[in-house]
Amino acid sequence: MAASCLPCTWLPAFELDHALEPLLLLSSSRRLKLISPLSCNNSNSTSFGICNGFSTIRKRRQSHANQAAAYSASDGKTTAVSAKSEKVAPEVKRRVVVTGLGAVTPLSDDAHLYYTKLLEGVSGISQIEGFDCSELPTRIAGEIKTLSTDGLVSPKHAKRADNYLIYALIAGKKALADAGITEQVSGELNKNRCGVLIGTAMGSMRALKDGIDAIKISHKKMSPFSVPYSMTSMASAVLAMDLEWMGPNYAISSACATSNCCILTAANHIIKGDAVSSSSSLADSIQNSLKDTTFVKWQDLMLCGGSDGIIIPEGIAGFIACNILSRRNSDPTKASRPWDSDRDGFVMGEGAGVMLLEELEHAKRRGADIYAEFMGGSFTCDACHKSESRLDGFGAVACVESSGLGAVACMEKALTNSGVSREDVNYINAHATSTRVGDPREFKAVMHCFGQNPELRMNSTKSMTGHLLGAAGAVEAIATVKAIQTGWIHPNINLENPDKDVDTRVLVGPKKERLDIKVAMSNSFGFGGHNSSILFAVHK
Repeated sequence: MAASCLPCTWLPAFELDHALEPLLLLSSSRRLKLISPLSCNNSNSTSFGICNGFSTIRKRRQSHANQAAAYSASDGKTTAVSAKSEKVAPEVKRRVVVTGLGAVTPLSDDAHLYYTKLLEGVSGISQIEGFDCSELPTRIAGEIKTLSTDGLVSPKHAKRADNYLIYALIAGKKALADAGITEQVSGELNKNRCGVLIGTAMGSMRALKDGIDAIKISHKKMSPFSVPYSMTSMASAVLAMDLEWMGPNYAISSACATSNCCILTAANHIIKGDAVSSSSSLADSIQNSLKDTTFVKWQDLMLCGGSDGIIIPEGIAGFIACNILSRRNSDPTKASRPWDSDRDGFVMGEGAGVMLLEELEHAKRRGADIYAEFMGGSFTCDACHKSESRLDGFGAVACVESSGLGAVACMEKALTNSGVSREDVNYINAHATSTRVGDPREFKAVMHCFGQNPELRMNSTKSMTGHLLGAAGAVEAIATVKAIQTGWIHPNINLENPDKDVDTRVLVGPKKERLDIKVAMSNSFGFGGHNSSILFAVHK
């Protein structure tokens, strides 16, 4: 009879656990009598599962107790833990604010001067000088002509590393300086609670090319730096090494949506944190070996953003082959013209944008200046075309389906995740790249979500910087935060003959405009159907 009531071997593990729970209440001798007909010493797989089931349940209970103890230790609190009941303190909503800005752009390598030039309507697009492009149909870009690495990048990295890594290091360290994180303040930080998340769309094309050229001659010509400098995570890694920050450190690469994905994910490290180790013995051994190192659930500070630098022959030629670059070579400053009917493609840019996100109470304790509050965001995928957005639903980026694809779904999800009312969003820094297809589609998507708001204003930073690929979202997020701080939004330059599919009452004109921003959204959409939207607001 005992054997007949035992669970079958094909039951899922959780069902087996529940089936065995009543048996655990019996004495050990009684349990042995019940399961002895199917001893673990015989070949019956059912009995093997049962015997292991008792062990699994005990281990799970002990694991839960260990987890609670580890969580208590990490927070510096004493919490009573038992197998029967656990007292869990209510989780406090952690808020994230922006306290530091760092930018390397075609306009300036100072975040504040960069925004001043945006407000003035200055274009950073010019003839390419970094290489001979006389034979190419596109010979213009948002190229960084000069950049000092003194005191920010070590001589060895300045000599060996690709531009994208150098840009990221400079922008990251300038964001820290802007936040008032001096050497003295840095020494007082818990560096286990400080992380770096800087992504790139393209990484180091130059390192790959140099490796390919070398191997054609001989494997002995390969540089030992070819592999590490080709890694997309190297910018985050080197910056963390320089700062000795021991929190989360990695890179996200999602084409032109890279920076937004990094910013949102970094914020979640502060808001939601990481799982605490479930093995107290492992935690104890590591803590003992590291002395002053403790396991933490949340991060206090995250440097995040993106960097790209592919204004090299292979980079420009590759995008020319995609037939999406402007060929207005005779008038570079007029080439990038989002929503204008005479646009003929986007203009390549380069640079990096990094912002310091910080937990609100941590920022207050150190007396930090707060630019804005990060409200939340979202990312989705069209899963449709390598370089264009979906054509169904409301068109292109405006797909409204139950599966949640498209930018409308992304913007709607961002509102839900952040708890922001659509009526409060009155400024949008658009992705708008100056392509024939993308600009009107994004406009239509935005109007679907926010068209009922009479205060809505929208502009495109790319009209002056060009398209910085993986760094675009970060430098545009910086522009968005500066708009909140200053109360001024920058113009859309070159919008001389607006496309018939757009409402010019929503688009900012050729001059900067005063705007009391309630909530601002910054969009970035990328090849592969990557959609991202992030939200900022005035800190109150």
